[in-house]
Amino acid sequence: MKLTDSIIKAAKPKDKPYSLTDGQGLVLYIQPSGAKWWRYRYRINATAKMLSLGIYPDVTLKEARNQHVRFKELLAKGIDPSLYRQEQKQKEAIAVKNSFESVARQWWNHWKHGRTERHAGYTIRRLETDVFLIIGSKPINEVTAPALVMMIKRIEARGALDIAGRALTACGQVFRYAIGHGLAEPNPAADIKPSDVLKPTKKTNYARLDQKDLPDLLRKIDEYDGQPLAKLALQLMALTFVRTSELIGARWDEIELDKKIWRIPAQHMKMRAPHIVPLSDQAFTVLEEIKNLSSDETLLFPSERRDGKTMSNNTILYALYLMGYHSRMTGHGFRGIASTILHERGYNHDHIELQLARRNVIQYQQAIA
Repeated sequence: MKLTDSIIKAAKPKDKPYSLTDGQGLVLYIQPSGAKWWRYRYRINATAKMLSLGIYPDVTLKEARNQHVRFKELLAKGIDPSLYRQEQKQKEAIAVKNSFESVARQWWNHWKHGRTERHAGYTIRRLETDVFLIIGSKPINEVTAPALVMMIKRIEARGALDIAGRALTACGQVFRYAIGHGLAEPNPAADIKPSDVLKPTKKTNYARLDQKDLPDLLRKIDEYDGQPLAKLALQLMALTFVRTSELIGARWDEIELDKKIWRIPAQHMKMRAPHIVPLSDQAFTVLEEIKNLSSDETLLFPSERRDGKTMSNNTILYALYLMGYHSRMTGHGFRGIASTILHERGYNHDHIELQLARRNVIQYQQAIA
């Protein structure tokens, strides 16, 4: 008699294991503990074998029967169901090991050396957010060019054109790494350019004021009654015109107060080369105020949450917003104003580029050679 759910549920454990049969080798074993195990008993090459199909009720009667049918079909073809399932598990394990996400993380661990912690962190977060959710689980050899196009089109659809282009570039780098390590053969990203599949976008510069508006901005910064460290950060940025990331990431061990020099290490620089910022008397005064105001012995601009992190870029933008400069000025805008003023006053272009850290010392030496 065929099994039913009522029969299975009514089956009580005994002192010794016993079985209920559903026919043609499908059996439910009842254990003294009360556990009910599905088994498929079969013979191949004159050898009796048994294959586990799971535990009831996690594996329902219907699911057990479906598995039973599939394994009987394999047996009819002369394929050992047990060996077949082992091979499938091995293939799945290999697929997981060589999934796009797995290989991408291997690439990232190799690639991140020589990059700033901020840049490396941004790159892996973008992959996790935009790429892995779509193609991460696919074996890398099964990722096709249409799949990549579909992925970056989805990113583009939410208005993130720049991120879409960066995602495609990163995927290309992952595939080159995979090919170099024998994990993949064709590179589906090689023949795709962002301009081929993404809408063109007009590049815009960071918002900044005209230089004639700078005196009024400096007065408003001086009068700002918001977060004191945000005020001092803006003052120091105006005096040194470093990048926002370099400013908020500044550490006291980089500052040589006795020499009035700020030495920013390579890992904190976009150009990945050490950068020296001479400190004017005004900048020195601001640093002394920061020292007196903050109790943090490591960071110049620690987070208000005191969680070991730095002040965020949004803190500076919000301060400018409160002063009435929303969408008119950014922290980066001080660099543009500085460049304009210095060029108009006749300073050497290469010297300006060097101090803005748009080129490193070696590039500067090549430029003046």
